[in-house]
Amino acid sequence: MIRMVKKIFFSIIAVLFATGLAIAADSVVIKGSTTVLPITQAALDAYMKANKGVQVSLSGGGSGEGIKALIDKTTNIANSSREIKKEEIALASAKGVKPVEHVVAYDALIPIVHPKNKVKGLSTDQLSLIYQGKITNWKEVGGEDLKIVVISRDSSSGTFESWDHFVMKKTKVTPRAQMLASSGAIVTAIAKNRYAISYVGMGYINKSVKALEVNGVAASAETALSKEYPFSRELYMYTNGEPTGETAGFIAFLKSDQGQKIVKKEGFVPLTAAKESKKGKK
Repeated sequence: MIRMVKKIFFSIIAVLFATGLAIAADSVVIKGSTTVLPITQAALDAYMKANKGVQVSLSGGGSGEGIKALIDKTTNIANSSREIKKEEIALASAKGVKPVEHVVAYDALIPIVHPKNKVKGLSTDQLSLIYQGKITNWKEVGGEDLKIVVISRDSSSGTFESWDHFVMKKTKVTPRAQMLASSGAIVTAIAKNRYAISYVGMGYINKSVKALEVNGVAASAETALSKEYPFSRELYMYTNGEPTGETAGFIAFLKSDQGQKIVKKEGFVPLTAAKESKKGKK
């Protein structure tokens, strides 16, 4: 009898872990966008210092993977650099999951090149033609006579899908493009290759790469908020229903003044900047 009870007990535990329902009440599992990753990591460090004993698991993998994990109930929070799709909402609903959206920051998607590249900016059309493989040499866009190496995020990335929305308009990226799995990998690749071009969120811009203007506009907090910069976007966290427990506590912390200071420090645009911008227009 005891053996049978134990067998049933461990079978239930196995099922719970398989379906992601055994996430402890005092733990937070976060998966998804590598763009949102540095914000999340820095905010978690501060949150965990103030809330001893909280158990957190944080991983990247891309926006699509994060949302898939939310649908499969294997994460508390799905980080995403794009809005959840209608088909993902439908799939979630079929599995008893109700995605709730939380905007945590603003961002600009920025084309980047090696610092020695003489090109200062490109138009949306030029970027599209480069990524389609129809413009193949930098001299065609005002640069040196050098072959262009196209580097892109992988298709599970929300940043890739944002690039498709802003630039590609459903046209296909050249098969010669190198597809990389994280924004960090993109920056490293561009810093080492003076022929290359790629794109990242504004929090990843550093001295090892050069940010390009788009349609004559440089990305900044101001131009991202005003939408003057053409590739502006919001950054999201998704939860299954309204968050509770430590999940709710962490999201509330990230949206607080202290959390939004971290967003700004990480190079992104805080929600408070949008509020201040609206006040200034009144």
